[in-house]
Amino acid sequence: MDKLIITVAIIGGITTREKSPYPPMTPQEIAESAIESYHAGASVCHIHVRDPQTHQPSMKFELYQEVFERIREKCDILINLSTGSGGRLLYNPLTSGSAWDTAGLKSPEERVEHVVKLKPELCSLDVGTLNFGSFAFINLVSVVEKMAKMIKEAGTKPELEVFDIGHIRIANHLLRQGLVEKPPLFQLCLGIPWGIEATTENLVYMRNNLPRDALWYAFGIGPQHFQIAAISMINGGHARVGFEDNLFIRKNVLATSNAQMVRKVVEIAELMDREVATPKEARQILGLKN
Repeated sequence: MDKLIITVAIIGGITTREKSPYPPMTPQEIAESAIESYHAGASVCHIHVRDPQTHQPSMKFELYQEVFERIREKCDILINLSTGSGGRLLYNPLTSGSAWDTAGLKSPEERVEHVVKLKPELCSLDVGTLNFGSFAFINLVSVVEKMAKMIKEAGTKPELEVFDIGHIRIANHLLRQGLVEKPPLFQLCLGIPWGIEATTENLVYMRNNLPRDALWYAFGIGPQHFQIAAISMINGGHARVGFEDNLFIRKNVLATSNAQMVRKVVEIAELMDREVATPKEARQILGLKN
């Protein structure tokens, strides 16, 4: 079994300071959290950015660039930039004018601009559409195809985010079209309303439907966070933790940092005799250049 790659998902697009005072929000805070998590045992950091004043989700290239450069100055952790922003569709029948709010829908070029310019080793690629809590997360196949092509041309390896079993079918289509190079890297996203639920049975079912040569992670949100990390490890996958997916270190106790969650996964791995990969070893496992 490969050494365990731990990804830390620093901050997503939903978590707020009203829910917890601890998640990082500014570029400096996000970068420092990634560096601290690296020292705790993470070999990959997954990055979204927020407006430093309002803390609202942002797609500004300058914010991604600042985070990227701050991390790279201090450590060699693999940087995985999100391309999930720009796929949000809202519906509000009480608003004046059109009930459909399409301001959160961006072009393929806008969604991967920072990847094309910064050329990180990894980036996320959400391959399917689903109801995502109160909004729709729109990833039309034609849009995903174009994003995959630009990501490939940038020399970046996409992490294929799948929230339900049908999304694996779309990922296989991208592989057949040559838009994603082998071996593919998958992230099994469990427990997102209204994606596949975070259970052992669903994780194993999703894993069994991946291509034979696939590398894969799994994460569960909220209460299933560390359970899914452990189940993923047991079944030969890798682990992702962090404030994007969970705010608690244990029941009713808020996590105070991303690094704290990373250290808990390292402890679980040690109990299972699963060695934790360094960034150099993670690059070898993922087939990236050192």
